Amino acid sequence: MIIKYVGLKEIRGSLIVLDHVEDVSFEEVVTIELDNGTTRQGRVAQIEGDRVTIQVFEGTRGMALDNTKIRLAGHPMELPLAPEILGRVFNGSGKPIDGLGDIFPEKRMDINGSSINPVSRLYPQNYINTGISSIDTLMTLIRGQKLPIFTGSGMKHNELAVQIARQAKIADVDGEDDFCIVFAAMGVKQDVAEYFRRSFDESGVLSHVVMFLNLANDPIIERTLTPRCALTAAEYLAFELGKHVLVIMTDMTSYCEALREFSSSKGEIPGRKGYPGYLYSDLASIYERAGMIHGKKGSVTQLPILSMPNDDVTHPVPDLTGYITEGQIQLDRDLDNAGVYPPIDVFASLSRLMKDGIGEGFTREDHSAVSSQLFASCSKVSEARSLASVIGEEELSPADKRYIEFGKVFENSFIKQGFYESRTIEQSLDLGWELLGYLPRAELDRVDDEILDKYYEPAKKRLEARLEAQKSKEQENEEEYEELEDEI
Repeated sequence: MIIKYVGLKEIRGSLIVLDHVEDVSFEEVVTIELDNGTTRQGRVAQIEGDRVTIQVFEGTRGMALDNTKIRLAGHPMELPLAPEILGRVFNGSGKPIDGLGDIFPEKRMDINGSSINPVSRLYPQNYINTGISSIDTLMTLIRGQKLPIFTGSGMKHNELAVQIARQAKIADVDGEDDFCIVFAAMGVKQDVAEYFRRSFDESGVLSHVVMFLNLANDPIIERTLTPRCALTAAEYLAFELGKHVLVIMTDMTSYCEALREFSSSKGEIPGRKGYPGYLYSDLASIYERAGMIHGKKGSVTQLPILSMPNDDVTHPVPDLTGYITEGQIQLDRDLDNAGVYPPIDVFASLSRLMKDGIGEGFTREDHSAVSSQLFASCSKVSEARSLASVIGEEELSPADKRYIEFGKVFENSFIKQGFYESRTIEQSLDLGWELLGYLPRAELDRVDDEILDKYYEPAKKRLEARLEAQKSKEQENEEEYEELEDEI
């Protein structure tokens, strides 16, 4: 029997308080009926004896203490799911906003997910090709991994998110339909949300994308639901339909700020910088939903994007995220100001799982060696630049000058990449060898001789070969021109 409760004890921001409530559960969904006949949704956020605090998704504006009716659903919030969610756009609480009608669900799933038995987890392997050289070569994204992107205000993380969603692919799946994207945007402006939607539509990938959009003027309570709705859709696609799902969530800092505001409205004791003391466990409940399960074909890979206030990596959100996830990709303000896109800081970035998902059988036999040598060479570039700032570049040794030259080419041809330029892993590794060709073979101490013999070629020799090929081509064109003149 469904029991209705009439009247409220208190209205506090986006929260309402009820007294004398029995048989209620935490996270239980409630339906709120207003005097004008409209309904709103909410869920139980706090239970103190027979007093219940409910968070209202659409806000409390227009509610009255006397005649508002509350109906308990008896279950937590569930997301309606079906294969038709691909290509659809939803708001932060999972309601369609693309004008194509409601979803007719095959099943409904609790948005809080269910814990994965650690024994059932498979170790993440096999890489996801993002088409971006610096990521694929130096901090490879592994299927089933959680690898956040740390960025700052005003940097091109939205463009990077769109580019990865547009061109990411898996090499060893049966077909394109086995790979899809779940994209969740939290607290974004209307023009940014439209940019995401238009970019996916124009590039033709929208049919393989499920979008959840929470706008800056939407209720903050909806923002706290958005990543959980997105991950529930991803788990359905992965573990029910057998798809490999890449979940891109931006911006997790907006989510954490909404959580802070909600925690404050409940009167909870704040922790560091006002964030709730349970921020770590709350973020873990989101990030740990990535992975693969024994006996299931699909996988869930997370690429959350979070902005660092004042570019401070010790801020609670990136700090706690770094403890939970398996590495990070960090964007650099100086590279961004210099016009380098994507402005990835290779020294501050790493992927802790890449060692088991690259090499022969996954990418290419020389991948690990190229990655290690590029990191080592970039380290020497930093040392040479530091020395040049003290004594001047003219006073550097020939070896240090060579590293200065290598650093410029590395930033301008390897890290720097066009927004519409997608590179295969083979192209990225070949480009890495071209860069290493600027250094003497004796400096490449992180690579075995066998691999050096197969792949290493000095830059001078390679440029001479290109010059000869160009001359040969010009000669062929000249001969064709003469033959054409004779025919005329």
